[in-house]
Amino acid sequence: RPQSQGISITELAHLSVSDLRCWLQGLQLAGRDADIARDLLPEIAARLDFLEQVGLGYLTLDRGAPTLSGGEAQRIRLAAQLGSNLQGVCYVLDEPTIGLHPRDNRILINALQALSSKGNTLLVVEHDEDTIRAASHIIDIGPGAGVRGGTLVAQGTAGDIAACEQSITGRYLRAPMRHPMQPRRAVALPPVGSKPQANQAEQINQVEQAEQACLIVQQANLHNLQHLTVQVPLHRLVAVTGVSGSGKSTLARDVLLANVQAVVQQRATKAGREADAAGQRPAWLGCSAITGYEVIARVLEVDQTPIGKTPRSCPATYIGFWDDIRKLFAQTLQAKAHGFAAGRFSFNTGAGRCPACEGQGMQTIEMSFLPDVKVPCEVCRGARFNPQTLGVTWRGKTIGDVLQMEVDEAVEFFATMPQIAHPLQLLQDVGLGYLTLGQPSPTLSGGEAQRIKLVTELSKVRDDIGRRGQKAPHTLYVLDEPTVGLHMSDVEKLIGVLHRLVNAGHSVLVIEHDLDVIAEADWVLDLGPEGGSGGGRLVAAGTPEDIVRSASYTGVALAPVLAR
Repeated sequence: RPQSQGISITELAHLSVSDLRCWLQGLQLAGRDADIARDLLPEIAARLDFLEQVGLGYLTLDRGAPTLSGGEAQRIRLAAQLGSNLQGVCYVLDEPTIGLHPRDNRILINALQALSSKGNTLLVVEHDEDTIRAASHIIDIGPGAGVRGGTLVAQGTAGDIAACEQSITGRYLRAPMRHPMQPRRAVALPPVGSKPQANQAEQINQVEQAEQACLIVQQANLHNLQHLTVQVPLHRLVAVTGVSGSGKSTLARDVLLANVQAVVQQRATKAGREADAAGQRPAWLGCSAITGYEVIARVLEVDQTPIGKTPRSCPATYIGFWDDIRKLFAQTLQAKAHGFAAGRFSFNTGAGRCPACEGQGMQTIEMSFLPDVKVPCEVCRGARFNPQTLGVTWRGKTIGDVLQMEVDEAVEFFATMPQIAHPLQLLQDVGLGYLTLGQPSPTLSGGEAQRIKLVTELSKVRDDIGRRGQKAPHTLYVLDEPTVGLHMSDVEKLIGVLHRLVNAGHSVLVIEHDLDVIAEADWVLDLGPEGGSGGGRLVAAGTPEDIVRSASYTGVALAPVLAR
C-alpha cells in the first residue's frame, strides 16, 4: 500500500536517521504486514544504527549528496562498510576525523576498532591526536615536508613515537601546545538590545570605538537554527564551535558571511552608502537583521579550494611578487642591452617564453583511451623560457632558476629586496618553505592553498599605515575548518597567522573543531547541544575559560587542553 500507519514514504524520507529509528522501534504490525516486514525491519534498523555509530544521526534521509561535507560523505561510506560484515579487507582512510567534534571522535574511533576486531586491516592517514594514540601501530613519515620529507622517521606505539627525538609528531605527543600563546584580547560586549546609558556612553568614548564594535545577528532561522541572536566581536579571533551538524556553517557562512558580503558590497559606493543609511539594502537571508557591519570594508572567505586550475598558476603569481621579480630582471644591464622589458620575463605571454611548451615547462601527450601523460618539455627542459631570456642573470641565477628555487633558499637570495623578501618570509613563517616559487597550483594540497591565500592577505597588511598614508581596510575573514589536513606543527603556525591578521586590526571568524585553535580564540560561540533538529541553539558564548565552565560538550573537551 502507498501508506503505512498513515505515513507516506516521502514523510519518512524527511525524517532524520535518529527519528526514523525511534519510529521503527514503536511500529506495531500484525498479520500480513508483519510477515512482509519481518526480514526487512532488522536490516533497516541495522543500517540506521551504523549511521548513528559514526555520528550521523542528525542527517535526514533525503539530504542531497552534494550538500554533504567531505567528512560526512566519508563517514556514510564507513557506515556502509560497518554494515557489510566483511572480513580480511584492507581499508585505507584519509583523515576520517575531518569535520568531527572531539565528542564524535570517540564514536568514530570505536567504529574503526569494531571494523578492525572483525579481522580487517585499517590504514588511516591522520593528524588527530586521539586517533594517533588509539592506533596499535604508527608509521611517522618526515621529518619535514616536500623534499625534506619522504623518509621513515619512527614507527611503533604512541610511546615509541613520543620517545623519538627526530619526530616532530613525537615532540607534540610529548609536549602539546600550551595556551594561550599570547594574552587574550579583552571583549566588552554591550547587552543585546540595550541602548548605552549616559555613563556607559562616556565609557564607550574613553575606550576606542573600534574595540566596542560587534556584529549582531538577530533571529537567525535558516536550516536548523532556532531563531538565534548572537554577538560577534570585531577586531578579535572568534571561534564557532559545536558538535557535527549543530549549525556552525549555516550561521557563519550561509547567514553571516552571505549577508555581510552583500551589504558591504553595496556600501562600496557613495550612492550605496546613502541607500543603506535610508534603509534600502538587500533583503536579509535567514535572519531578521544584522547590525554593526558599517565598520567592515571587505569580507573574504579563505577556503581550501585550489588557487588555480592550470599549471600556469603558481605561488609566485598568485601572491603577486612575480611581477617584482620580472621588473628586477628587466633592470639588469644584460636585459637593457637586449632591450628586454619586464614582459619578456613572463611565462604566460610574450616572446620570452619557450615556444614549444608555451611557458608551461611541461608537454601533454594525449593517449587514446587512457589518461593524458605530462612530460617535461624537451626544448627548455622544464625551465619555461627560451635560451635568449635564460641568458639574462641576476646574482648568477636565471629567471628559470628562480622559478625552481625553494622558498627557504629564495628568502636569503632576495634578502636585499624587501618587496620580494617580505611575502617569501611570510610563506616561510606559515611552514611553506619547502615549496618552489613556480610549483604548479594543481599539485598543491587544500591546506597549502589555504595558507597561500592567508599569506596573500598578510602581505597586504605590512604596516599599520599603507603607502597612501591610509590604514589597510578593515577586513572580516571567515574560515571553515582551516586545520583540515594540517599536522600539529602546522596548526601552531596557522594560529600565528590568524593572530597576526587580528593584530593588524582585522576580524577573524573560524568554524573549528581543533581544540588548539579554539583555546587560542578571544571569543567562542558554542552551538548545539546536539546535531540536526537537536541543535541550532547558542549553548554558551564567552572566552575559552567561560566555555569550560559551561560544561558543554566543547567545554568538557577543552578543559584538559587549557589545563596543560
